Amino acid sequence: MTAFTLAEIQERTYKKRDAWWTVFLVDPLAGRLVVWTANHTSITPNQLTFGAGLLGLGAAACFTQATWPWLVAGALLFHLSFVLDCMDGKIARLKGTGTVFGAWVDFVFDRIRFFACMMALLLGQWVHTGEIAYLLLAPLLTFFDLLRYLNGTQIAKTRRTMRRRLNALLGQQNDQPEQSENEPGAAEDAESTETETTVFPQHQQPKDDKKEGVVSSMAPVFTRFSTYQRLREALLRHRVRPHLFSGIEFEMFVCIVAPLTALVSLFTPWPHFIIPVSVFAGAALMLFEAVLVVKLWLDTRVFEAGIRQLTAAAEAEANAAAS
Repeated sequence: MTAFTLAEIQERTYKKRDAWWTVFLVDPLAGRLVVWTANHTSITPNQLTFGAGLLGLGAAACFTQATWPWLVAGALLFHLSFVLDCMDGKIARLKGTGTVFGAWVDFVFDRIRFFACMMALLLGQWVHTGEIAYLLLAPLLTFFDLLRYLNGTQIAKTRRTMRRRLNALLGQQNDQPEQSENEPGAAEDAESTETETTVFPQHQQPKDDKKEGVVSSMAPVFTRFSTYQRLREALLRHRVRPHLFSGIEFEMFVCIVAPLTALVSLFTPWPHFIIPVSVFAGAALMLFEAVLVVKLWLDTRVFEAGIRQLTAAAEAEANAAAS
């Protein structure tokens, strides 16, 4: 059996664009663990998914204890569970052993793990301190997590619809594989695809110069700003997507950064900063979700104007041909 190298795993399994937390804090460890796992074991992606789930439950159990040693242990276990969760996808892509049901299992376990850990952290602190703020924060963060999935799937669905309409008008086939709005991962696609909805490869551009000009003018609005474009290119050189605070960062800040602040109790009179960090995570998530909505709104306005121009051009061509 041919041994997989780290370079091969990076080329074949790393996403071209990913969350900065994953790029800098997860992939360096997960990639090396995949080298050993793929070359020396027969562990399957589903087994890694279940392992990640068990570590997540262990993290939740630690969080219920509420004191600083348990909070730190829970944060470390949660991080390790996320590393395993990243490994299952890499193993699946590397060996071609992924399944549709496995994707569903991975998605559901992710949600269970985060919800269990978040509730254990906040309710554990409420029981330990009696502060009502923890009870109020729990449903709020749950709502933010649900909202970002609903928003992500609908944005992805809208952008696929825009691409299909443009392709149909130009008489071309969609170059992007279809993905159901209910398919696991659809919400993350809205964050990771960087909304390049109506930009086509050169070989798909219409032959007509007027149509080509219209299609070119339908590029996403944000990409026209030079400052944004320079920032985007700088981030993408490191595989970091411009959506800097997505669901991944939200989960990591709530279940890793927040409990790790318990370490401040060793050096200061304050116990921790779980509430401020969690509030920041929720606010940052909603800010970037709002940015996605604004980008969608601006792009749909440009798209609709372009569709009107292309429709008018097609009608003019039809009338000229009929006469």
